[in-house]
Order: sequence, then C-alpha cells, then structure tokens
Amino acid sequence: MEKTDRVFQFNKALTYEELARKVDQLINEYPFIQKNTIGHSVLGKEIFELRIGTETEIIHYNASFHANEWITTLIAMRFLEEYASEYNKKAPQTNYALSIIPMVNPDGVDLVLGGYELGGPFKDEVIKINEGITSFSNWKANIRGVDLNKQFPAGWEIEAERKPKSPHFRDYPGYAPLTEPESIAMVQFAKENNIARLHALHTQGEEIYWGFQDFEPKESEEIVQQYAEKSGYKAVRDIDNYAGFKDWYLQEFRKPAFTLELGHGVNPLPLSQLDEIYKKSSEIFKLSMEC
Repeated sequence: MEKTDRVFQFNKALTYEELARKVDQLINEYPFIQKNTIGHSVLGKEIFELRIGTETEIIHYNASFHANEWITTLIAMRFLEEYASEYNKKAPQTNYALSIIPMVNPDGVDLVLGGYELGGPFKDEVIKINEGITSFSNWKANIRGVDLNKQFPAGWEIEAERKPKSPHFRDYPGYAPLTEPESIAMVQFAKENNIARLHALHTQGEEIYWGFQDFEPKESEEIVQQYAEKSGYKAVRDIDNYAGFKDWYLQEFRKPAFTLELGHGVNPLPLSQLDEIYKKSSEIFKLSMEC
C-alpha cells in the first residue's frame, strides 16, 4: 500500500484507550517508532513517550498536561504521523531524534471526555471537587484535583500562596511540589534524557512563552523569533506564572524550552480549529527538527 501523510486521521477527540489503540496501529504501520513507558497516572494508566530516530539528543514535545486541553494530543500525534511518513520515505537530515509524550494527564482527559463514570474510585470525589457539576469541560487537573502544570519546584510557593488551597478543577498546585505520579514521571524523564529543546503544548492564545526568571539561555531568543515568524504566534518572554514544567526545566537545565499556547478561544477548543492550529504550529515543529 502506498503511504500517505494521513494514515490514521487524528481528527477527533481521543480518550486514553482510543489513543493507545491508535498508537499501536501507528507502530504497526511504522515499526521504527519506539514506545517507552515513563510512568503511570494515579489510576495506573501508562504515560508513554513515542520516539523516532536513534540520535542521542532529542527534540521533545508533550501534550495534555491540562485535561481540557486534549486537542493538543491530536496536534502532537499529527506531528508524529507526518514525521513518521517522511522518515519512512527517507530519514530526514537532522541531528536530533523526535520525542513526543502525547498525553501527560490521561485520567483528566478521560474525565473531560467521558464524564465521572471514567473517574474510577474517584467518581464521587470529582463531582464534589467540580461543585456538583457533571460536565467537566472546565477541568484542567488530574483525577485528584491537582493542576499538574503547577507541581514543579520553580516558584511553587508563589502559586501555593495565591491559588486554591485544596483539590480543585484547576490551579491547585498540590500540598507540596511533585506529589503526583504524572509530574514525578515528567521530572524523571527530563533527568534521564538529553533534551536539546523542549516544547510544552497548551491552549490557548497563539503565544510562545520562552523565559523564566532569566534562566533561559541566550539562544532561546533567536529560536523563538524564528518560531514566531514562521507561525504568526507572538513571542512572550515572561508571564506572571510559576511552577510549570517548562519553568522548572529552564531553571534546572538552562536549555531552550517553550510553552506553545495553541489556538484561540475558550478551552476546550473546538475541533473546528484543529486544521488551522496544525497549519500554524507545524511550522514550529518543522523548524525545531531542522535547526
């Protein structure tokens, strides 16, 4: 069968189980894709990394840190599939392997897409945290009501002081940094791999955050200007936000790291934006593998 750029059509919302099936199909089509388990969620779901290439340094993307930003998983998987198709024809000339963690927060994504019935032993608790509302469209946290992107020891105390003090559908940073298995898995992954450049996919705003407390290296500014020019996104150095994964990575490793705020509107962004988001963000993706 002749290969096409879109074998699997990542164009609909995917629960964790649906994503896992798609990944298996994709690996069957492209056996050179490596699947590595980096940890497990609160409910025991596998958090996995997908990698193409054998180079020591990696260009890394992660998605769905926040549950209602599940559209970022589709964007990440489109990146992966397009790159796999090209790699299958002729391995691109690059110094880097591609690394993607498509769903950091599988329990939260399932809750948003499938409702409290997918909450397992936390079914009653999530309804309580969600103030009795059975729609979880505003839910950003993991299944325990902890915001995974406010869990990292990079100004965590600032967020703890001004954000919710108990489990919440968004913004609760936990009772301490790195209490959640998902955030712990991401720290271990970063420490065990040679990440040349890190990209965290979020929504929304069409902005690229690239600094944190002057920990960013000099080359970050040049890189982000290239990203902004190619995508039309706005480069923003600093915002009033702490304890994110990108922030911690910059503080810990002082290597280029970026948060890409994809699309416009209110989360969860509608699927009608998917193609436009991909068109713009894929320019960043292609550039990141080349330079």
